[in-house]
Amino acid sequence: MNFSKKVLEIDAAVETERIVTNLRQNVRQTLRRYGGVVGISGGVDSSVVLALSVRAFGAERVAAIMMPEKDSDPETERLSRLVAQHYGLEPIMEDITPVLNGFGCYQRRDEAIRRVFPEYDAFAGYKVKIGLPQNLLNDDTLNVFFLTIVTPEGKEKTTRLPIREYYQIVAASNFKQRTRMSMLYYHAELRNFAVIGTANKNEHSQGFFVKYGDGGVDVRPITHLYKTQVYQLARFLNVPDEIQRRPPTTDTYSAHSTQQEFFFRLPFETMDLLWYAQENNVPIPRVAETMDLTEQQVQRAFTDFTRKSRTTEYLRTLPLELE
Repeated sequence: MNFSKKVLEIDAAVETERIVTNLRQNVRQTLRRYGGVVGISGGVDSSVVLALSVRAFGAERVAAIMMPEKDSDPETERLSRLVAQHYGLEPIMEDITPVLNGFGCYQRRDEAIRRVFPEYDAFAGYKVKIGLPQNLLNDDTLNVFFLTIVTPEGKEKTTRLPIREYYQIVAASNFKQRTRMSMLYYHAELRNFAVIGTANKNEHSQGFFVKYGDGGVDVRPITHLYKTQVYQLARFLNVPDEIQRRPPTTDTYSAHSTQQEFFFRLPFETMDLLWYAQENNVPIPRVAETMDLTEQQVQRAFTDFTRKSRTTEYLRTLPLELE
């Protein structure tokens, strides 16, 4: 196989037309809906999907929904408005903080955090995030999460997150994505539109999404694209440069955390090539030579991809039933 650092380059114009055609067919003919609803976050994925949806249906048949909550980065709203207006839309604001308070999202999450760090107090200005070790290529480390709190003075404290507390923090935080899904379907049903998903291949296939949260959509137009390919579409679709330069974030926890820190453990430029090589059975020695890595480093990445895909398979599993 011809494997090189340019193997993931695509013809963005051709791919854009292919996706737009597919969107029209899926939404109008298969689902019999008039347009699309897109949840926007100021990130590159939702911006690309918004641009594709406008091309497919016209701005008058696309609803761009902003759904911040009290832990959201203030930049999220500003950049969301920027991209919506860039494509001729007036975004709709839905602050989901009251809903999350009703679910006890913050209370349940903070209860688990205080079992690890008793001094943690969100009302006093503490911030929090969880993440994985970042030395994937150089150490044989498992996907064990760490909890980090940031004091009001800016000092960080980090420790390994016990499994009980991890489950509770994640279960409580997932109220955010599931609330957003419900809000998107409200706006979709209000207009007889379809909910257009914004997950890329990295997120969908490695399990970086919430079942019936950001995974709860009608159409997934970019789940076949690696993150680096989404950036290629962003350049072609003229997504604002500021959004293209913004490091992809989780925007789930109050302390700043990139997607690499939280889940992927590798820069997208490196991860996508390694993942493509594994999926296409490129021999490890060839991959190592092409990417200036050791064979052991390549194998560590392959092992991580396999483990994540296997352990998150239930997220991609449809409801089971008796036939």
